[in-house]
Amino acid sequence: MTCNKTIAVIFLLFTVIDVSCERKQTTQIKDEQDVVQLTYWCASNQDEINLAKELVNEWNAGYPKIQVVLQPVPASQSSEEALLAAIAGKTTPDVWSNMWPGAMDDFTSSGGLVRLDQFPDFIEYMQKRMPGELLESFRSSDSHYYQIPWKTNPIMVMYNKKMFREAGIARPPRTYSEYLVAAEKITKDTNGDGRIDRWMGYRDIRPIWWQRLFDYYPLYIAASGGMTLFNGSEIAFANEASVKVFQFFNELYRHGYYPLTTFQGDAFLAEQVATQFTGPWNVIHVENFKIPGFEYGISPIPVPDDYNGPVYTYGDHKNISIFSTTKYPEAAWQFAKFLISARADLRLLEICSQIPLRKNLTVDSLYRKYFQENPMMMQFAEQALYTRGVDGSSVLKEIFDAISQEYEICAVYNKRTPQEAIANAAKRAQIIIEWNRK
Repeated sequence: MTCNKTIAVIFLLFTVIDVSCERKQTTQIKDEQDVVQLTYWCASNQDEINLAKELVNEWNAGYPKIQVVLQPVPASQSSEEALLAAIAGKTTPDVWSNMWPGAMDDFTSSGGLVRLDQFPDFIEYMQKRMPGELLESFRSSDSHYYQIPWKTNPIMVMYNKKMFREAGIARPPRTYSEYLVAAEKITKDTNGDGRIDRWMGYRDIRPIWWQRLFDYYPLYIAASGGMTLFNGSEIAFANEASVKVFQFFNELYRHGYYPLTTFQGDAFLAEQVATQFTGPWNVIHVENFKIPGFEYGISPIPVPDDYNGPVYTYGDHKNISIFSTTKYPEAAWQFAKFLISARADLRLLEICSQIPLRKNLTVDSLYRKYFQENPMMMQFAEQALYTRGVDGSSVLKEIFDAISQEYEICAVYNKRTPQEAIANAAKRAQIIIEWNRK
């Protein structure tokens, strides 16, 4: 009898333990099912991968119910191609942080992106982060927002202080005429062999569409007071600002102030050229490879002599978007806000040397130490809020290609007047748009 009671007690004990374990496993499975998992794609360069890893680890530690898996964008000829392929295959990430504004039409027309202004706090949150005028420039043609303005690389003038000083030039040129006067003084044959070996500047003259993002386009934005190529759906660059930019480059090449050549190595660091149009990414390169005694400064893009007002430039923006394949748009929006938080912006500066689109960046105490240690970045940070991007057009590259070909014919080789060249580029752009509508 005692033995039977003992067996019964043991059986009951194992039954209780088994039920308890089953309940525990069921609760664990439920808890795991309650965890939201987001996929996040970042750019493929190492600095941005390092930044993304740090931010994802910090987020995952603080938000156990929303876990993020980081993946660099898959290899492709361009990130846009990889993303469009992912849209077709329904394998897009939840969040993507390297969106080029020029590709927006391709993504929105396919229904690939979440409309961000559906979130009740989107507009208020973004207006606290950046000026309303700049935010407005990222609104899509349907009046909605599909990208979170994140960072910028303003194109400015980097100049050699010693070469300017030796030429008797007291300050960097503000206008076209000042730039041309400086160019005449700096461009010369330094070794007496009868050939010019020092120039005011240098640009890649090949008619490749993206090369114009670093010469014609920033100067056009500056000369026009912040215009882009389109006004709504209409071509807007066939104007006096474009003509003046073409005329300016035409004079630089016609007088030999810019060479018709390709350099081996860095002509700016070799002190073969006195200026270059560049962005903040180049500061680290110059600091790492400059020779002892090399002095340089940063100044705004030159403008026409009769221009008044703030100087705008091309911002080379990269933004954050949420793909419509996400199962958790609200969670993705919360994570995206974390990526543009004040501390995340500091790490963007420190790790990537790229400028966050943030009000009061240069006076906020959080960033003071960074700018004290990196004074050249201050110039780019001050310029950041006076930037413009590109229009989100599916034919933007073809239009820049048309501008590039006319730039080569007119500005570089002086075979067409600036007025004719701009008119031809605009005519071809209109044909491209109409053909694409068919």
